[in-house]
Amino acid sequence: MQCRVTTEDPSQDFRPDTGTIDVFRMPAGMGVRLDDGPGFQGARITPHYDSLLVKITTKGRDRLEAAKKMVRALKEFRVRGVTTNKSFLLNVLEHKDFLYGSVDTGFIAKN
Repeated sequence: MQCRVTTEDPSQDFRPDTGTIDVFRMPAGMGVRLDDGPGFQGARITPHYDSLLVKITTKGRDRLEAAKKMVRALKEFRVRGVTTNKSFLLNVLEHKDFLYGSVDTGFIAKN
């Protein structure tokens, strides 16, 4: 399972945010892989580049285990200074329809 943590604000129609990262702490653990971007304490996030901070990939024996690891990883992930889409990702990951794979391309619009 993969999640792209970005500096996009879900409450503002995913408009990219800019600023300086004051706090940046990445998750870790078995079954968690990180492909990081420009995120680090003191980094200046500008509108001129991709808004990706980190791509988190989790592996589990099944969808539910991978989702549980992803939720843990996202909750461990700390960013202050810019808005991220972390709360949006957590809402998706904790939705029962998503967890049990009964979603389609209209899932986000409906929920």
